[in-house]
Amino acid sequence: MNGHAVVIAGGGPTGLMLAGELALAGVDAAIVERRASQEVDGSRAGGLHARSIEVLDQRGIADRFLSEGQAMQIAGFARVPLDISDFPTRHNYGLALWQSHIERLLVGWVGELGVPIYRGHEVTGFAQDDTGVDVALSDGRSLRAAYLVGCDGGRSLIRKAVGIAFPGWNPSGSWIIAEVEMEEEPEFGIRREGGGIGRASDGVRIRVVLTEQVTEHTSEPTLQDLSEALIVAYGTDWGVHSPTWISRFTDMTRQAASYREGRVLLAGDAAHVHPPQGGQGLNLGVQDAVNLGWKLAQVVKGVSPDSLLDTYHAERHPVAARVLRNTMAQTALLRPDDRIEAARDIISELLGMDEPRKRFAAMMSGLGIHYDLGEGHPLLGRRMPDLDLVTANGPLRVYTLLHDARPVLLNLGAPGGCDITPWADRVRLIDAKYAGVWELPVLGAVTAPTAVLIRPDGYVACVGDLTRPGLADALTTWFGPPTAA
Repeated sequence: MNGHAVVIAGGGPTGLMLAGELALAGVDAAIVERRASQEVDGSRAGGLHARSIEVLDQRGIADRFLSEGQAMQIAGFARVPLDISDFPTRHNYGLALWQSHIERLLVGWVGELGVPIYRGHEVTGFAQDDTGVDVALSDGRSLRAAYLVGCDGGRSLIRKAVGIAFPGWNPSGSWIIAEVEMEEEPEFGIRREGGGIGRASDGVRIRVVLTEQVTEHTSEPTLQDLSEALIVAYGTDWGVHSPTWISRFTDMTRQAASYREGRVLLAGDAAHVHPPQGGQGLNLGVQDAVNLGWKLAQVVKGVSPDSLLDTYHAERHPVAARVLRNTMAQTALLRPDDRIEAARDIISELLGMDEPRKRFAAMMSGLGIHYDLGEGHPLLGRRMPDLDLVTANGPLRVYTLLHDARPVLLNLGAPGGCDITPWADRVRLIDAKYAGVWELPVLGAVTAPTAVLIRPDGYVACVGDLTRPGLADALTTWFGPPTAA
């Protein structure tokens, strides 16, 4: 029986990001992916929000994505655009880039890190015990792992097999989406009820998104289904033919009751599904992975107790719950009804005001995420800004300190004011100066701290005096007990 410290079921963006995070921490992780190649049809996600770009920047790979996509203002709520160009971030924009390209770039990254991918295989079952998990593959082989992570999508076999409930709401609507050719020129434009017809990225083929009359389906959509939907909507199908791909999505909204059951964890769509409004799904999964990766690595390596994994659910479950609620609200506001349209006009007027616009834009872009780490400085539990620091060795960006996914204690007071020797094998101490304004999205300017403890995921775990007992407590909580002298 072959073995790995962590087996990841699913090689989409979430699974790939998690594998990269674990590999950076020196953990032997492997991906089991049912697809023989990384090809993805164009119906999947089409972009990255600002916080996801920051996350990639924290690992030193953002430029790979920025060079292939188109930076633009992509945040919005119920078709109301939300401009974040005045947000205090190096990446005050989103990135238009199809999931197929996102996955290709992530595959290249994890390949550089030496992550094995079992292609053309699926996890068909597993059994966990006190020391690990036996993972059965579709070819009859078995893998032994300390932990198994289900990144295998909304229909997750891992979630179902481990018995984690998936409560939520059944679909109230269904949409068919395709890239095709047509014998005649169609009627281009967006429809009142949502969807419409436009040119594909090649400028030749045609992309169609249409509401379906039936919400429950037992089979994959066909060209005939698309033709019928076109005839219902437009009275003709314009001789539709030669589909590159056809898919469908619904507004089903569900969330796993728990993100962990023993040695089995869930991330991405396996943990939460929701309507696509706002383009939040892929981003949510990637950020699940970045939250989980360093914690799982520390537990696998014996640095931290198993209980650290419980903070993954505690932090990420509320974030996804918020996304579920905002996508449900957007779906309701996009219904083709005069009264709903009046409500949408009021929302549009509200979001035209500065304060509501900033709050909603921070929510949709991921820049407003705040983990509840207790009372304290506004930075606590929020993303660390990517400041331009001055150090004894020259200028330095904060995010370059996170490229290897190690925690950083940033001392902004007098050099040599802290001894973290008991954690020096895990936490990097940097003495630096910053003369500018400390500013956070929505909150604005905040008091400059004397020290900041930054987790590998870029969130602030402790703020303040390096000599106070709270620092030692935070170091122990997040990065394990002190090493004996």
